[in-house]
Amino acid sequence: MRRQPRRDLMAGFTVAIVALPLALGFGISSGLGAEAGLATAVVAGVLAAVFGGSNLQVSGPTGAMTVVLVPIVHKYGANGVLTVGFLAGLLLIGLALVRAGRYMAYIPAPVVEGFTLGIAGIIALQQVPAALGVPVPEGDNTAVVAWRTVRDFASGPHGAAPVLAVSVAVVMLLGARRRPTVPFSLLAVAAATVSAQVAHLDVARIGELPAGLPAPDFGFVDASALSSLLAPAVAVAALAALESLLSATVADGMTVNQKHDPDRELFGQGIANLATPLFGGVPATAAIARTAVNVRSGAGSRLAAITHAVVLAGVVFAAAPLVERIPLAALAGVLLATAIRMVEVGSVRAMARATRSDAVILVATAAATLALDLVKAVILGLLVAGALALRAVAKDARLENVPLHDDLSEDHSAEEHALLAEHIVAYRIDGPLFFAAAHRFLLELSDVADVQVVILRMSRVSTIDASGALVLGDAVDRLEARGIAVYVSGIRPDHHRTLDALGVVDHLRTAGRVFATTPEAIADARRHLHDAGILPVGAGHDTTAEDGAGITAEIGRWERAR
Repeated sequence: MRRQPRRDLMAGFTVAIVALPLALGFGISSGLGAEAGLATAVVAGVLAAVFGGSNLQVSGPTGAMTVVLVPIVHKYGANGVLTVGFLAGLLLIGLALVRAGRYMAYIPAPVVEGFTLGIAGIIALQQVPAALGVPVPEGDNTAVVAWRTVRDFASGPHGAAPVLAVSVAVVMLLGARRRPTVPFSLLAVAAATVSAQVAHLDVARIGELPAGLPAPDFGFVDASALSSLLAPAVAVAALAALESLLSATVADGMTVNQKHDPDRELFGQGIANLATPLFGGVPATAAIARTAVNVRSGAGSRLAAITHAVVLAGVVFAAAPLVERIPLAALAGVLLATAIRMVEVGSVRAMARATRSDAVILVATAAATLALDLVKAVILGLLVAGALALRAVAKDARLENVPLHDDLSEDHSAEEHALLAEHIVAYRIDGPLFFAAAHRFLLELSDVADVQVVILRMSRVSTIDASGALVLGDAVDRLEARGIAVYVSGIRPDHHRTLDALGVVDHLRTAGRVFATTPEAIADARRHLHDAGILPVGAGHDTTAEDGAGITAEIGRWERAR
């Protein structure tokens, strides 16, 4: 923090200017009021910066968390939200202690992109009542509430609130394109506040509690109600972990020499969420937008995030009367612009065009985010991604008929080559032999034409599970039921455990039909065909002594060639 204090202080001041209207807006959207948003930005901003695992992270109330909190407010009230935040803090500390942060790397990019897209849609829909100046209708579903708001507005339209909201959003979007370093959000909100005061516009302001929301008394719920809040607390903790680690990853990508500690970041967010409810704040998480502003402003240490929180604390104590006059419609415009800027059209388009699977995952996650809660949306996205990944991996598993001449020595006559190829068929199994590919493998192997010997070459099997092993055993049984002798070659050492545990190749091993190499299997299969009278005596090396010498020579030549 002593390296570049001036740059960090300036970066923190810049982030505070950007964060002020967002903290107010997200506090109001959560249902606990603007003061809750500011308390969250101050308390969580300091504690997460001190105890977290990123030098550049900025924490506070976020739109994604607001989406989760709205149903909790409606069902349990303000005290339920404070209790959920405290429980989520304990869960986050638990995740840090078990070192769960490393698993963040396994979340696919289309899931993250769809998740962000869905959140942006919900944040925009949540602003419709304030943007239109209409009391929030009853309902839990954001889309339904937005539709009812539009219907109520259409029955008695008035233009003051929509004009303020649209004006603020347009100024922010256009200004960010031309002058990214200028805090247009604060300038637009200030201009809207002055305009509303001068023109005496009839619009709701921050100091007036939105219609339909009871005044919170800021406390915790009774112990008897804790069990009903565990599920919401898990959802809040999961979202806080997800968004914080995503934000830290984004911050690392914007710099050269910064790398966050994921488990320490979870611990810092846990500490922040333990303390924030004690000050009447909502659950907090790292904010990607504010973190990006922090990095672009030249921040290099935690001093910037701490400065941002201190500046906001000064606003709480020194400028509260001015903040109370800000129109709700102006903050709705800020959040509408924020929702629009969350969607990177180029990134979404590229992801949708990458592969059909990526497009399906993105759309499914975004739709689930809009229709369900955020944690369920991420889980659904992961399930879809996992299913499609398994499908792709299963397609890589192949059963390929390979010619014998690659494994036969050159001293065999052309006649014996032809006879062996007529009675022996070799199949090479490539890729994973597991539950997703096992059924197709069984169908393909069951279609083997009528031959005397089938050699299964398993040196290229990358992995095998219990399902794959059982299907392999079933295929061997079916072939042997048709009178076909089955040989197995090239089983990798790490696959013996699975096959031996299920007894798949025990009878083949007892019969002497399991070999380390394919030439050994072919030599023994040839002897089997001689003994059965299928290959005529004299076709190649048919005596026992010659067979033994031939096998040894073949193995030596094969090893040298390999």
